[in-house]
Amino acid sequence: MDHGSRAHAILSASGSHRWLSCPPSAVLETQFPDTTSEAAREGTLAHEICEIKARQKFYTKSDMGYMAKNVATRELNKLRKDPLYQDEMEGYTDDYVSELDVQALGFTEKPYIALETRLDLTDWVPEGFGTADCIMVGGEKLLVADFKYGKGVRVSAEGNPQMQLYALGAWKKFSFLYNIRRIRMVIIQPRLSVNPEIWDLPVEELLSFGQYAKERAALAIEGKGDYNPGEEQCQFCRARQQCRARADQNVMLAFGDIGKLPPLITDEEVGEYLRKGEDVASWLKDLQEYALGACLAGKHIPGYKAVEGRGSREWTDMDAAFEALQKAGIPAEMMYERKPLTLAALEKVVGKKDFAEAAGEFITKKPGKPALVQEKDKRPAITNVPTVEEAFGGVET
Repeated sequence: MDHGSRAHAILSASGSHRWLSCPPSAVLETQFPDTTSEAAREGTLAHEICEIKARQKFYTKSDMGYMAKNVATRELNKLRKDPLYQDEMEGYTDDYVSELDVQALGFTEKPYIALETRLDLTDWVPEGFGTADCIMVGGEKLLVADFKYGKGVRVSAEGNPQMQLYALGAWKKFSFLYNIRRIRMVIIQPRLSVNPEIWDLPVEELLSFGQYAKERAALAIEGKGDYNPGEEQCQFCRARQQCRARADQNVMLAFGDIGKLPPLITDEEVGEYLRKGEDVASWLKDLQEYALGACLAGKHIPGYKAVEGRGSREWTDMDAAFEALQKAGIPAEMMYERKPLTLAALEKVVGKKDFAEAAGEFITKKPGKPALVQEKDKRPAITNVPTVEEAFGGVET
């Protein structure tokens, strides 16, 4: 691997939340293979569909990157033959393009729109580059949009380091043509929310982040700085299972001697332990995954071994089995059950608009089960403590 590729592999924009928080982890990770998942490949496929649809929406024949309708149809049909393709991708990718359209209408003048644009990040990150899904620029405003197809974790735009690095690259690319004063970062994650995540900030604040990123990147590329384990930065770190700093921190939290203290912990301590302990459970799970892999590879983990788990039965030919059962006198109605689609599944089949028009009056939204989250979560807090009106029936005293 050449130096430039090595540097980018270590200090990628997508992994910036790790090396910014824990600089030496970037080099530490290089000892472990960089694997991909089916979810990541599925996301790549959805991105490719998004790009074609966005080109059809925003580019005209005079624009570089324009794609004729017949070419777009042919390319989309190729993508739809991918084994990971699902019909629901059509709706989610349409949602992405619709949100881009909404954002474009928010400019005081028609913006210049660039799709899938390679950005030079070397002013801040050694050999750094990235590719922005969509950039819009017009007047004093620069917008960078990112499509996320994942449905496991909702990604926030506020303070997002990957988005800020992309915004820096876009600012560098277009600031000589536009007097950019305001930056908008938009994350569109339609499988988790109909509303995008949006963060606005002045260009001075973005450039200040750039200086911070430059300093941290200089440490990270050399494997220097202090280890700083934590739930967010450790979550996808390839070294997380064997990282000593993470192990030491969690062992101290879970098993350390805290000395002589009162028999009951305070509410303040509850909050502190919840915050500090978020990584303990995931760390233990990571240790279990590593130990299982090690045992299967022939290594010995003292006190543990790998065994075959509980198996399950499955049909070799379900149709033939059902036919045989019917010939044996088992009624067909005993082998099937009829049940309605869930509300969400039926809405996808019918389409949101038609579904709302036909059945909207028969739908109500029940409040979700109370969940404990950190205060930074944007949802409003709830409580079971009655208000004055509830306690006194609204009667003035």
